[in-house]
Amino acid sequence: MNNKPVKLGLVGLHFGELMIKDLQKPENQPFIEIAALCDRDEPLAKRLTAEYGIAKYYTSLETLLADPGIEAVGLFTAPEGRAKLIDQILDTGRDVLTTKPFERSSEEARRILQKARSLGRTIHLNSPAPTPPEDIRQIDDLISQYHLGRPIAYRASTWCRYREQPDGSWYDDPNRCPAAPIYRLGIYLINDISRYFGEIENLQVFQSCIFTERPTSDNAQLSLIHKNGSIGSIFASFCIDDRRHYLYTLELNFENGTIFRNCGVDAVYGKIKLDLSASVNGEQVKEHREFGGHIGEYQYDQFNKAVRGGILENPTPDDQIINGIKLIEML
Repeated sequence: MNNKPVKLGLVGLHFGELMIKDLQKPENQPFIEIAALCDRDEPLAKRLTAEYGIAKYYTSLETLLADPGIEAVGLFTAPEGRAKLIDQILDTGRDVLTTKPFERSSEEARRILQKARSLGRTIHLNSPAPTPPEDIRQIDDLISQYHLGRPIAYRASTWCRYREQPDGSWYDDPNRCPAAPIYRLGIYLINDISRYFGEIENLQVFQSCIFTERPTSDNAQLSLIHKNGSIGSIFASFCIDDRRHYLYTLELNFENGTIFRNCGVDAVYGKIKLDLSASVNGEQVKEHREFGGHIGEYQYDQFNKAVRGGILENPTPDDQIINGIKLIEML
């Protein structure tokens, strides 16, 4: 198998600049090479091309796709209408690396995922990841090992400190960015709980604006009930500075036990810890697991493998992506 770095055209440079920095880390360079940048903002594209030593830039997706040297496209535009852009990319025989939230429309998301599969092409996200990341694999293992039974309830939360100003982007539009902390940060939690709790039957949203000056909220919480009878809450905020940012804590209650991810004051960014309390033969059993990493990492090695014709082990089902988008539609 040809495992050379995939030559990627990176589209959308406002968020995409973070991707440039990540892809240029030494550990990621064996998998992806940034061959070109693309943004309608030509001064931005020109500046970042020079700053990061990229070979060339384009100002439209069409001109980028006309470049025969581009093997795949990294698409980091706003989620609304992303499927239509992916249509263009797939039609030229390219694979796609993109980000969460994947799309605003669950119908469009399902259509484009099915189209990619029918064409033998790859679409990879960072959430849900193309294959279960280490924390999800470990949670799956605990559920199986201790026979935790039916999912019952959950509490999920994440926070950070932002003091943002309006900039005219989609972040400022309550229709395009509903319950903003949930949509921008809580989407990781939404995608995680979709794996275990399934489709939503109903939800309520509470939101407020405390510090940021955008017309969208900076403090939000969802209360949800699922079709299987389980209930839960998802909280996300841009207002909290306790130096415990982006931990994406989970408390997952099952019939015979509870799993905790990154809960407690000793949880730190860059390390994931799982704790279990379960009932086994009428006795309490506890277990602690800890490993490196953080939530929402891109699986660049898996993208390279898929583009080069490899078969992924235990790929994430489309329904996990679709159920998360359906929840956003209900907002």
